[in-house]
Amino acid sequence: MKKAAIKDMETQNCRNWTRRDFTLKSALLILSSVPITIAACGGSSSPSTPTPTPTPTPTPSTGNVEGVIGTNHGHMVTIASAELTAGNALSLDITGTSDHPHTVEITAAEVGQIAQGMRVQTTSSSDTGHTHTVTFN
Repeated sequence: MKKAAIKDMETQNCRNWTRRDFTLKSALLILSSVPITIAACGGSSSPSTPTPTPTPTPTPSTGNVEGVIGTNHGHMVTIASAELTAGNALSLDITGTSDHPHTVEITAAEVGQIAQGMRVQTTSSSDTGHTHTVTFN
């Protein structure tokens, strides 16, 4: 069926297609996992080169950064802007409103990465038989 749809699109004159024909044939090709190249009728025959999408640059932090805690039950953690600026290693208490404590150790290199807007993930201490994954940015 895929080859038939492609052959059908190649042999038909695109000027005779209705909007419905175009939409239907395009949807069939997309749903069949076949890449679609749509060329305009007439005009230049020179191929166009796709422009690669650039990787987004992390945005440096300008304030406090809150961590996201996996399997959370009341824990909270925030790195203050001043701590990010200082760039020293940190030992953070993530107890929050939970009835038990955990700590998270962040190296100076990780603090620098967080300050630059990069994602840093670490594991909390196991104070009551379980740990939490803590993600910054």
